[in-house]
Amino acid sequence: MTGSPTAPTRRVRVIHPGFGATVQDLGRPGHAALGVGRSGAADRRSLSLANRLVGNREGAAAVEAPLGGLVLDFDHHATVALTGAPCPAHADARVVDLNAPVRLAPGSRLTIGVPYEGLRVYLAVRGGVAVPPVLGSRSTDTLSGIGPARLAAGDLLPVGDLTAGWPAADFAPQRALPAEPVLRILLGPRDDWFTPGSLATLCARPYRVTDRSDRVGMRLTGAALRRARPGELPSEAAVPGALQVPPDGQPILFLADHPVTGGYPVVATVHEDDLPLAAQTRPGQALRFRPV
Repeated sequence: MTGSPTAPTRRVRVIHPGFGATVQDLGRPGHAALGVGRSGAADRRSLSLANRLVGNREGAAAVEAPLGGLVLDFDHHATVALTGAPCPAHADARVVDLNAPVRLAPGSRLTIGVPYEGLRVYLAVRGGVAVPPVLGSRSTDTLSGIGPARLAAGDLLPVGDLTAGWPAADFAPQRALPAEPVLRILLGPRDDWFTPGSLATLCARPYRVTDRSDRVGMRLTGAALRRARPGELPSEAAVPGALQVPPDGQPILFLADHPVTGGYPVVATVHEDDLPLAAQTRPGQALRFRPV
């Protein structure tokens, strides 16, 4: 990745990229008519918190690291914060706490381990990750390929100046992630395509996240949702949180990099405030839906 003209002398070197780490901000809304989704952080709440803890603007770009495993070297004095999935982390031999700003000296190596629970860890650096923006965002869209590539060993991440003052808090305690998340849903727009029994099943029984899940969507397995009518829909607009149901009856929950259209009926949509919780749900974990 190339340097930023705003801060070419402050860089972070990627020693190990973990398990598919990417650069993310709050996304690029407003381009769906062009076929470009919003993308951005899967857990927007954790990204915003990390930025606030280092005194960045909430929309500054940071690193999203699924399952951790990230190792970075810093060539300058830096203030960083880790949020999201709780995990072990060290700056050289020093333990790094989550949900708190941490000062690093030049030459420091930050090592982020595998989370104890949850899925995605967020790393904010004071000033923001200043890779070149595309359509107004520095986010990596893994579906369309827009934005910077996934991190790779040897990448140099430039640090910018998207600050909003000095950090106002030295710790932001967070609730523990639930073992079986309950996601609120709004039924529709195509709930009439399914039998009343299927709608009752959707909200009565848990579904399990499969290993065929990523930033585009979470494939779920559980009791199949049965159609009340035959045929298929023409493609129509899709939004984050849509529960699309293919012919096998197993729901797919659209996440940050979802396509802007879809051809399978959407039985319900997860409330936007619960999408960060969905984004922290691991493959193999069970979740439930609750209508509101």
